[in-house]
This record gives sequence, structure tokens and C-alpha cells, in this order.
Amino acid sequence: MRLLFDLIQALRPRQWTKNLLVFTGLLFAQKATDPTAVIEAVEAFLVFCVLSGSMYLINDSLDVAQDRLDPIKCQRPLAAGRITVTVAVATAIVLTILGLAGAYLASGTLLLKVCLAYVGITLLYSGFLKHIVIIDVFAVASGFVLRAVAGATAVHAVISPWLIICTLLLALFLALAKRRGELMTHGDQASHHRASLAEYSPELLDQMISVMTASTLMSYALYTISDRTVELIGSTNMIYTVPFVIYGIFRYLYLVHQRGAGGHPDRALLRDWPLMLNVLLYGLVVGIIIYFR
Repeated sequence: MRLLFDLIQALRPRQWTKNLLVFTGLLFAQKATDPTAVIEAVEAFLVFCVLSGSMYLINDSLDVAQDRLDPIKCQRPLAAGRITVTVAVATAIVLTILGLAGAYLASGTLLLKVCLAYVGITLLYSGFLKHIVIIDVFAVASGFVLRAVAGATAVHAVISPWLIICTLLLALFLALAKRRGELMTHGDQASHHRASLAEYSPELLDQMISVMTASTLMSYALYTISDRTVELIGSTNMIYTVPFVIYGIFRYLYLVHQRGAGGHPDRALLRDWPLMLNVLLYGLVVGIIIYFR
């Protein structure tokens, strides 16, 4: 039972909140009232929970030595020695096979291809991409984009270019903020925890984050008034969701700079009630605009 508990902890269930991006296709494609589509989206969500958990096991198996030097990561089951690398890798292989099989059974080859792309990029990231400056954050961001694409694929919705653009920019924003949090936490020892951190500086990351902040807000604002969105929604009311996006990004920047929360975006979302409330209100307003026109 202790081993099972440690394995579940090693799957990092708190970070499965990232997989909620799978439901964006369901929401914005106006299929949230379709029971079949809801089931398909839930199946895709569960598939990504299994796959992302298995990828965390692989990543932690490769980073055992570095994680033991980190004041927080050293408490993870592998770094703490409660799980061996052999058990973690074997579990990851089994879960990956189950996840890919589940993707195929849920939505056929299209979802399977997206999941294979996610697994492939994540393995490359864990192996060496995370050590290459700038490429590392793009690899992280691609995982978010593939989650959103998988959600649209699962419910057989048309994948909007805006979905890809907005998700990519927001994911880059979060990834850069995470790098900044890691750099500020570890200071001069940052390169011992992640090689690419030696190539970053707080000033460089702040400039990149500023670019992503402006780009994300502008892209989302343009999405809300684009001809395709207006035609799909039947109105320009999506413009009223822009303040929630602005507040969410500003609140997150506040947490990064004033609370030092950038290194753990999942914790920031789950522990900061103003940010969590903002996300819930955003989803509620979007739902009202789309489904109660």
C-alpha cells in the first residue's frame, strides 16, 4: 500500500490540472450540451492524465540526482528513495501503453496521433531538450498546445487557428515564468538543477515574459472580435471576457514577482483563491455567452 501511494504521488496528480485544457474544444465548439461529446472529452482528459503521469515518472527517473539537491523536489518519491528507478520506468511503460490504447479506443487514430506526438516531444524534452535554452520553453508549451488539440480532436471539432495561437502564447508565458521562478529560487546554484538556467537571467526572462504578456492579451482580444468567432458565437459578446484574461495574467505576474510562485504554476492556481475564482468566473461567462445567446 505504501508503494502504491508513492507511485500515485510520483504521477503528480496535482499537475493534472494542466489536462483541463482538453475541455476547451468541448466548450468553444458549443458541444458541452452534447452527452456523447462530453464523454469523449472526459475520455481524452483521462488519457492525458495517464500519459502525463507516466511522463513525469520518466522525467523524475532521469533527474533523480538533480532533484535530490532541490529543497522541494527532494521530497518526491524517486528523489527520496521511496521508489526505485526500475519500478518507476516499468510503471511508466505500462501506463504509456494503456494511455495510447485508451486514446485509440476513445477516438481512433486521430487522437492516437496527437497522443503519440505528446509522448514523443515529452520524451525528447526529458532527454535533452530541457537543457537547450529557449527550445526548452517551446517544448513545454507544445505539450499544452497538444492537450488543446487533443480535446478538439476527441469531440470531432474543427481546430481553430486561434486555439493554437492563444494556447501557445499563454503556455510560453507560463513556461517562462516557471523558469524565472526556478532561477530566483536557486540563485547561483540554478545551473546545477537545470543546465539551461545558466543561459537565462532575470532581466532576459522579464523581457520575454513582457513580450508574451502583450502577445497573449492582444491575440485573445483579436480572437474575440474575429469574423470566425462572431459568426460562430452569433455576437461580439466574447469581448466581455477580455477583462478576466487581463486580470488572470496580471494576478499571475503578481504571484510571480511578489510571492515567488512562478516555479509552481499548478500550486498558484490551486492555492490562490482570487486566481481560481477568476478562472471559474471566466468559464461561467464564456458558457453564458456561448450557450445562452
